[in-house]
Amino acid sequence: MQPLLQALTRYLAEQTGADVTITDAQPLAGGASRDTWMLSATIGGKLHQYVLRRDLPTQMFDEALTREQEFRLMAAAHQSGVKVAAVRYCCTDTSVLGSAFFIMDYVPGISIGRRVIQEPELADARRQLPQQIALELAKIHQLPYADYGINFLPRPREGMTPAQTTITSSYELLDAMGIKNPTWEWTLRWAEQHQPPAPTVTFVHGDVRIGNVLVDKEGLTAVIDWEFGHLGDPDEELGYPCMRDWRFGNGTLHFAGLADRETFLQAYEAASGRRVNRASVTWWEIMGNIRWGIICMSQANRHLSGKEQSVEFASLGRRSAEMQLEALRLIEHLAI
Repeated sequence: MQPLLQALTRYLAEQTGADVTITDAQPLAGGASRDTWMLSATIGGKLHQYVLRRDLPTQMFDEALTREQEFRLMAAAHQSGVKVAAVRYCCTDTSVLGSAFFIMDYVPGISIGRRVIQEPELADARRQLPQQIALELAKIHQLPYADYGINFLPRPREGMTPAQTTITSSYELLDAMGIKNPTWEWTLRWAEQHQPPAPTVTFVHGDVRIGNVLVDKEGLTAVIDWEFGHLGDPDEELGYPCMRDWRFGNGTLHFAGLADRETFLQAYEAASGRRVNRASVTWWEIMGNIRWGIICMSQANRHLSGKEQSVEFASLGRRSAEMQLEALRLIEHLAI
């Protein structure tokens, strides 16, 4: 760790033209997709608290944004009034720390899902979160990305809707891993036959849920992990946080283990001014389980391939079975 801190100290000194001392560096919990550290640095005699976000040897899937792209996207979101950390420095020179990284301001708050859902001192925050998340999603979906020259965002494939693009990419991920799974084959076929209407395409964060928001006693302090930002169907973003896997043990409350789904959707409609198609949201919740279950298998492959051995990645492969059961359960419920 010491060589990394020395290299980071030199980098910050070059960027700021001031004397730099890093007084503390602690890894942050979570972050299966990126290496994340909290830093305390004295720059020119002034103390700063930062978070460093660095690439790992492998990544979740190829469509994820680069650190430079995520940096630019977060800067645009911050300027647009979304609750997101202010980004400060970005480095694509892999000789500095061994991989690309960026540095942003530290924002206080808890991101660990089970703590957000269960800790008694966050009870008041939990009551506020459905409305707060709805408001941030409304702002995210209205992000004027074109005004910021963000032309790198993944978008639906030519001639395809966002739903068709997601189905196709899911098949491709299974094929790339050489996996023939009857549950995924059947549920993807169901998804093809029940696609929602073509939407008005907007910017979509791609991973807003409990676990990717910072929460303190007052509620939401920031939306984090912007690497899956893309252009797509905003209903994707409404179904995704309703998935059982993001309720962290509080399964009876459909939206994020916090509230019933309708409370959340009505709050989003009030904030966005857009009428939400409930059937479309349900489809995206089912598709979210399918997609996340396949990605869990992909995460396990990162470990099994020997490229990046991790007990966490290996355990995610087992959890794919939970998403298979949930997707089937949701489809069965629709047929009743």
